[in-house]
Amino acid sequence: MSKPVFARVVAVLTASALAFALAACGDNAPSPDLAAGVLAGGGDDTFAGEVAGSGASSQQSADEAWIAAFHAAHPSARISYDPAGSGAGVTAFLSGSVVWAGTDEPLSQSQVDRSRGVCARGTAFEVPVYATPIALAYNLPSLQEGGAGAHLHMDPTAVAQIFEGGITRWNDVRLARLNPGVQLPDLPITVVHRSDKSGTTKTLTSYLEAAAGPAWPHRPGENWPNEVGQGAKGTAGLVMTLSQAEGTFGYADAAQAVGLGTVALKVGGGFVTASAEGAAKAMDQSRFRDRSEGSLRQVLDVDYATREPDAYPLLLVSYDVVCRAYERDPNGRKAAFAKSWLTYLLSQEGQRASETNAGSAPLSPAVRQRVMSSVEAIEAS
Repeated sequence: MSKPVFARVVAVLTASALAFALAACGDNAPSPDLAAGVLAGGGDDTFAGEVAGSGASSQQSADEAWIAAFHAAHPSARISYDPAGSGAGVTAFLSGSVVWAGTDEPLSQSQVDRSRGVCARGTAFEVPVYATPIALAYNLPSLQEGGAGAHLHMDPTAVAQIFEGGITRWNDVRLARLNPGVQLPDLPITVVHRSDKSGTTKTLTSYLEAAAGPAWPHRPGENWPNEVGQGAKGTAGLVMTLSQAEGTFGYADAAQAVGLGTVALKVGGGFVTASAEGAAKAMDQSRFRDRSEGSLRQVLDVDYATREPDAYPLLLVSYDVVCRAYERDPNGRKAAFAKSWLTYLLSQEGQRASETNAGSAPLSPAVRQRVMSSVEAIEAS
């Protein structure tokens, strides 16, 4: 990542800073002209002033690219995103202090009900904007440097047994059977998990519940469910802990597991590494959740137990939360921004920028088309 996870991401208004941010997006970055064509809304003054969002740290790298492109089309807008975490972002949204929230976890019914205080008509809704593979990462330099152990093989049961404390050494016979020909070191395994509430933890525990069977006795949740290992706050804290200690094992957004070994998970008859391609294939196996009549919510249920060849099932789907219309928004500026912002994020150009900057799996055209039906219902004046 180009900035610390807990740093505040701000769209800088100077031309030099903007040029740098757009250059960071690579060849697939939307140019100012292209961004202006994709983004909905009026001229440069449409969103003049400050527009704030807050939420999932998983979206930070993607938001850097998105904010730069949006600012290219609307230079008078001062857009910021605070990657304070999913829970903090939704809380800020429900208090009315930000226009949108990023979250790795769909809204609870209680949160939907509370959103009537900030939404003028109906309730808040979430739409998927970002999907990324979650890597199971480890620090074993003797294997990683040689290449043979850069992607150790594990099945869901072995992963569960490590996180549950049943496998405690790297040369355990159960791991050796899955990795013939690899000289596993005689070292203790130190599990590192998130110490804070985390959508990434919810994704991992959902996968283990679905794929590992009785080897994982816990329900999915945002809090780590047992006393095994040590905690680290945030994605940055977890990755830093893994990087500093040999023998560690944890989980993080694959794009942030730089310099670490990552597990190839057993899926069906083969092993699949954490990649945007594998995540995209898993997303194709996912289904939208049924919703009540009139609801604009768009929630994807991932098939964590898929046996589809080449699909990587440990997939995190991240959402943006907005209102159809906002309270205390007499000119409709908030709603106009939300509609234009999401229209860009869900465009082909927006998804390319996210893939380049954050290693995400682009949402498929079919998913984007369905989600846009909710975005188009936002009542922008």
